[in-house]
Amino acid sequence: MSARRIAYLSFTDRGDALAEQLRAALGGTASCTRRMEGFSLSQWTAEAFGTFDALVFVGAVGIAVRAVAPFLKSKARDPAVVAVDECGRFAVPVVSGHLGGANDLAREISKICGAVAVITTATDANDLFAVDEWAKRQNCAVTDPHGIKAVSARILAGQTVRVRSEWPVEGPCPESVALTDGPDWNVWVDVHRHEGGLCLAPRTLVLGVGCRKGTPWEALETAFRALCAEQDLWPEAVCGAATIDLKADEAGLLAFCEGHGWPLTTYSAEELCRAEGTFTASAFVERTTGVDNVCERGAVLAAGGPLLTGKHAGNGVTMALAWRPFRLDWRWKDA
Repeated sequence: MSARRIAYLSFTDRGDALAEQLRAALGGTASCTRRMEGFSLSQWTAEAFGTFDALVFVGAVGIAVRAVAPFLKSKARDPAVVAVDECGRFAVPVVSGHLGGANDLAREISKICGAVAVITTATDANDLFAVDEWAKRQNCAVTDPHGIKAVSARILAGQTVRVRSEWPVEGPCPESVALTDGPDWNVWVDVHRHEGGLCLAPRTLVLGVGCRKGTPWEALETAFRALCAEQDLWPEAVCGAATIDLKADEAGLLAFCEGHGWPLTTYSAEELCRAEGTFTASAFVERTTGVDNVCERGAVLAAGGPLLTGKHAGNGVTMALAWRPFRLDWRWKDA
């Protein structure tokens, strides 16, 4: 939880003291309405929704509900929202219990101040497999959150959910879950697109990028979407980007990566030359940068694994994808 950006809002001196206790333990920023002139709950919530990963209201659940209601978009995009009473007796996840991590945050809060974590999601209440929480713990993106409901409904009805995965899954299958390699599946874990059930995209690909000076982010985005479409890949499977250090300050590239939430790793020409593998050489690129290929070599170095796709070039942009090591485990509750 320490890496999560958390905003706390309290309404009384006692609530402020609890918010400070939580901030000291979990990090984040604490605010108290008693110390804020001209305070607007709507304005504070709007700003926090776009800035923080989690919002903690130290006060009544009703205040939290009314505050966040106008800003809710989807369980895949909304930050975690937790309400904890100022006496520290109950911690209630309000929004984004699984994907946003509100359930886990409530449990963390309960350990700090002795509160009871009031977890109301049906799979948790029945101690059953929650596919969205498992996906998050395995670093998989849920490509269509609307499919979560159908999977959870099957489990709650006592039916078996069939999971197909392109990776082995360690540990015994949870109750009501079975692995399959056949055409009849409910959940498929793969970087490639599939239709017919809930698809989870493991964040296991690194995008290597080469571009001309001054390339706008729109050109990079167009090239990336074209690459994903050609290879039938989930864009959500990409977890980072890499390039040569000469491009470290390219505004378009930085904006492109920021828009996807990717870290950008840069390498010197000498480092790129040391990448192991067979790469598509370009005499022009070597004269310009000192290395015969940027996108493929950068992807392999940053991923620590082999290429999935070689160089794709067009409109002054080159891109390649490489595999990062990845593993799955059913024992997510013990992680």
